[in-house]
Amino acid sequence: MTTAPSIAVEFKKVMKSFGEKRVLNDVSFKIEQGQALCLLGRSGTGKSVTLKLIMALMSPDSGEVLVDRDNVVGMGEQGLSQVRRKLGYLFQDAALFDSLTLYENLSLPLHRLTKKSKEEIDDVINRVLDDVGLGADGAKYPSALSGGMKKRAGLARALVLEPKILLADEPSSGLDRITASEIDRLLMRQREEHGTALVVVTHDVHGVRRVADRVAVLDKGNLVAFGTVAEVAESNNEIARRLITE
Repeated sequence: MTTAPSIAVEFKKVMKSFGEKRVLNDVSFKIEQGQALCLLGRSGTGKSVTLKLIMALMSPDSGEVLVDRDNVVGMGEQGLSQVRRKLGYLFQDAALFDSLTLYENLSLPLHRLTKKSKEEIDDVINRVLDDVGLGADGAKYPSALSGGMKKRAGLARALVLEPKILLADEPSSGLDRITASEIDRLLMRQREEHGTALVVVTHDVHGVRRVADRVAVLDKGNLVAFGTVAEVAESNNEIARRLITE
């Protein structure tokens, strides 16, 4: 008897507008636990809004947003707190606290959200920093980190709570090609070793080809293509083909 795949994130007929502007128009898709979804589209097409809906930082006008099979639309704060514990978020600018060392940045959510002892927290932080190649940098402040190191530090902070689902907003923006590929490898390793589902907003086609199990292309609020990289490259939609091949 085979077990049905676990759905990590699912949108069901999601609509979202800001005033007269329709940002998402009847959008439906789903990804399984352990899969990587890359969201592509021109600026203003609803990619970042999609991430905010997953985190329940905003609500759709209609439709359902399921995270680990729980519909977060209309959910109370206690329920949302539990759902958000399953999510990690890699911000575009890493969003580290400048006044705290890297170690302190990572320890903050562990102190606030878990009952781990100091020794357990030390173990988690040291392991995660080693995983992202920053094992010797825990005492440094963000100002002493390069752009690539800040991205890896932001990823480390997103991973300390061992999320089932990792959301990443432009993880390779502002990075050279080599450093961007290193970030992609870290994301892929997290998926492969821990079964983490990835939802990645990106303009980096090279990264999409490395990371994505599925690609979703948004244009003018519509989901115009969804599938593997190869399927999207052969799509009937010109925007989708150009975004994945150029």
